[in-house]
Amino acid sequence: MRLALLLALLLAGCSAPVKLHAGGGAPVRIVSTNPCADAMLVELVSPDRVAAISHYSQDPAATSMPLEMANRFATTAGTAEEVIALDPDLVLTSSFTPASTRNAYDRAGLKTLLLDSPTTIEASKAQITQVAAAVGEEGRGRALNARIDRALASALPQPGPERNPQPSALIFIAGSLASGSGNLLDELLARAGFRNAAADYGLAFTGNLPIETIAAHPPRAILTPGPSRTAALRARVLIATRAGTIEAAFPRTLVNCGGPTIIPAVTRLAAIRRQLAS
Repeated sequence: MRLALLLALLLAGCSAPVKLHAGGGAPVRIVSTNPCADAMLVELVSPDRVAAISHYSQDPAATSMPLEMANRFATTAGTAEEVIALDPDLVLTSSFTPASTRNAYDRAGLKTLLLDSPTTIEASKAQITQVAAAVGEEGRGRALNARIDRALASALPQPGPERNPQPSALIFIAGSLASGSGNLLDELLARAGFRNAAADYGLAFTGNLPIETIAAHPPRAILTPGPSRTAALRARVLIATRAGTIEAAFPRTLVNCGGPTIIPAVTRLAAIRRQLAS
């Protein structure tokens, strides 16, 4: 009955009054329709305040949190009908959400926070501060940003008599799809003491790099999300050509988002960097 009434309001184009949070304070029931927002939300609020997260966070190829954590929560596909039926105090959603869905949220009187995709560490930290303020957990936001700062400081390579103080590295997201420059992964590589090899191939953005291109000018390190036919063939070619390239695992969960994901991502990059230096 409640869902039918809400849908009737949407179809009629009526405007429901904006819902106030309990006691005028922080939102009690929060829905996230974006996997990157999911990862921030579960870090910033207690589990009982999470009404639902996006279904992407329970997909191994899209999540930015451990699956065992994501599986504790209800999920939504992000449709207007689903989200409205949950009757949340706040909806965290992406700026890429269709305008029709966002308009439906507005007509139902839902408070929403639109989040973009940060391409730098500082922008990612600013987004954490923004979300923390929206959910009434500014202290937790500051604590999370402090943890990020400590992880970045720990990742800095120690000065020493290395023959190659800034080895080249290439991050593959899947198959032959590699991460280019000018994004968060690019900055994290630099913070861990690497040079992003994407520039060597003229790769300004994320794009495909064929095996032949890699073999002609191999990087010092290749980071892959896991086993695949393309990765196995690439490894065999590089071994056959005696490229001297080191392959290391860099889980897919570390490439999708910023926010709290920065911590395990830069920690893993620093570990690989130390392996090359040893």
